[in-house]
Amino acid sequence: MAETLTAKGRATRARIVEGAAEVLREQGVSVTTLDDIRARTGTSKSQLFHYFAGGKDELLLAVARFEADRVIEDQQPHLGRLDSWESWQRWRDVVVERYELQGDHCPLGALFLQVGRSSPGARAIVTELMRQWQAELARGIRAVQEGGLVRASLDADRTAGALLAGIQGGVTIMMSTGDSTHLRAALDTGIAYLRG
Repeated sequence: MAETLTAKGRATRARIVEGAAEVLREQGVSVTTLDDIRARTGTSKSQLFHYFAGGKDELLLAVARFEADRVIEDQQPHLGRLDSWESWQRWRDVVVERYELQGDHCPLGALFLQVGRSSPGARAIVTELMRQWQAELARGIRAVQEGGLVRASLDADRTAGALLAGIQGGVTIMMSTGDSTHLRAALDTGIAYLRG
């Protein structure tokens, strides 16, 4: 639907999604109602269903896409400039800070639990997020390879995948324990592997 909207309609839809994301982050997915979202965004029930005919599940998927996009945006400009060890360190620090601020609540994870990870829409969002994130990391690895800082034989795509898996594991442990030690270790070990 977003493709057929006017500029004003796209702006209204985006405002609803952003407002819904704020409410969901503050209150959690399980207790947030459409009335809470309507109150925050100043939209009527008919307006909400005009933009999200599928109701709450469709809105939650739109918010999940918004939150997934934020994961990448929050790492910029560093993720897009991984061409020196200093830039890798800055990116590492931004990732740690983002997840430490997030704490044990992952808005994206909570949304997928509500919508269902097996739903095609939710799976597509996660798949695209991971593909994009891994591609950015692989691009950074190739940049330091081209600069002669990393051996040319290193498989950039595979190494980026391993680094991403380490980040996700570290985040999962941090959300369970409240301790970012494993996330820091995954990032530090991954960067040390590149440097080695």
